[in-house]
Amino acid sequence: MKHSIIGLVVLLAGCTLAKVQVDVVSERTTLENQVLGTYNALDSEMLLAASVRAVDARGRIKPPPKQSQEHKDAITAMQVMEFHADDLHLFKQLGWVGENNQGLLTAFERDADAVPDDLKTFAQRYGDNEFAAVVDEVNRSREVIMQRVVDLNADLTASDMPQIRRLFGKLNTENALPGEKIQNEQGGWIVQP
Repeated sequence: MKHSIIGLVVLLAGCTLAKVQVDVVSERTTLENQVLGTYNALDSEMLLAASVRAVDARGRIKPPPKQSQEHKDAITAMQVMEFHADDLHLFKQLGWVGENNQGLLTAFERDADAVPDDLKTFAQRYGDNEFAAVVDEVNRSREVIMQRVVDLNADLTASDMPQIRRLFGKLNTENALPGEKIQNEQGGWIVQP
């Protein structure tokens, strides 16, 4: 018995656990990675545009770099979305807007009675017209960005726009916070758990 225990210990001592290396492969498709890369590049360009010095080392005014109108429009669209980000976040918390499956915002009926006390002042600042104007401006900006993504990728054409819209819709719903309304792929609306 004693010899079998010693033999078992020696046998087990010689065993090693195999080293297991797990590589996590991104679930994102090539198109998703391509679109995200282009979007992130536009975001970086927006930040750079805001921080470009207007004078050279000798103190002379430098002309701005030449850019296409489409590029300027995309940068402006990014700035508009950034400008409205805080209000949009609160609109979503209040359930006034949701992320649809086409990459845009959908407005819902605004219920003034259902506003929490800490957001009443914010909610009272927005009349129907101003609220609609913000949502429209953000949606127009998103449209410009989606078009710019197509324009900047040689292998994408206007016929790819429905797929780009669905991709932006997917990305927006993935980034939705708990309690925000999102539209699923089948068109139904749910509240993000």
